[in-house]
Amino acid sequence: MPPTVPVKSPPEERLVNLVVALMATEQGLTKDTILSSVAGYREQSDAGATKDALEKMFERDKESLRGLGIPIETIGDWADPDDLREARYRVPTAEYALPDDISFTPAELALLNLAGGVWSESSMSDDARSGLRKIRALGIPVDEPIIGYSPRISLRDPSFSALQRAIEQTRVVTFLYLKPGEDAPRVRRLQPLALVDYESRWHVFGIDLNMRADRTFLLSRIVGPVETSRESFDPALREGAGDRALEGLERVAARNTALLEVNPGSEAALRLSRRATTAEQGIHVSFVDMHVFADELASYGPEVRVVEPVELTAQVIARLERTSSTNGGGS
Repeated sequence: MPPTVPVKSPPEERLVNLVVALMATEQGLTKDTILSSVAGYREQSDAGATKDALEKMFERDKESLRGLGIPIETIGDWADPDDLREARYRVPTAEYALPDDISFTPAELALLNLAGGVWSESSMSDDARSGLRKIRALGIPVDEPIIGYSPRISLRDPSFSALQRAIEQTRVVTFLYLKPGEDAPRVRRLQPLALVDYESRWHVFGIDLNMRADRTFLLSRIVGPVETSRESFDPALREGAGDRALEGLERVAARNTALLEVNPGSEAALRLSRRATTAEQGIHVSFVDMHVFADELASYGPEVRVVEPVELTAQVIARLERTSSTNGGGS
């Protein structure tokens, strides 16, 4: 009879099973117990995989979990800690618990969870991942929506990851950028220095090598992939770049203010009031980009009316008319 071929199980499923098993034990599990009882290893063992192969798989899995920020504690013989032949393994519960003297209000928990959600697992540091695990281990449903909806800061701009790597590696990037009103995108060569979130939209700040000046670009207007070159720049240029970018955006916003009338208690009132000042007729809201702001205001429909400037009013009306036409409103 030919030897049994070891079964193939998804590595991620085996890792999840291993984490669950190691978190469920206070005493720790020996390697033999893990290889013979944890799903993923057990099937391989039953199918005839050698002990040496299983042990190598387990060592790789331990390193993978540690690389993800999950601590695997090794407990040796108390009389001879260096003797690991009967070592036991566990995920220490202290890594998933906050000190007794620390507590959070529901609003604080929601904010912490939102902050953790901004950065994907691949972008978060080990400390950030550990902190987020502890917050979730409180047993409070921090994912519950607040006042009817859950705020999100999106990382879906396809260019985000490429720009983040280029900043870390201090590499010049090239991309196509399409400005409103232009028929075709323009090629931009940039020394990317910082990624900043402003008004819940991501921007990349850096030195435009074509213009030889500091520039800030909205990620949602980058067309196509970001090409990272081998050309590098001085890492010292990144120092304070995020602050300079935000200061520049705030200066632009200070020059652009809209007067709006907003329905009380509406979603528009809730979102806009956070960055508004009270006016006699309604509220004043500053904005960086008229086209982007017009998109936002149009999305609120009848909940908001633009009083001034007239250019913004025209932009919002044009968007609402296009929406009505697209959905058959003009028939």
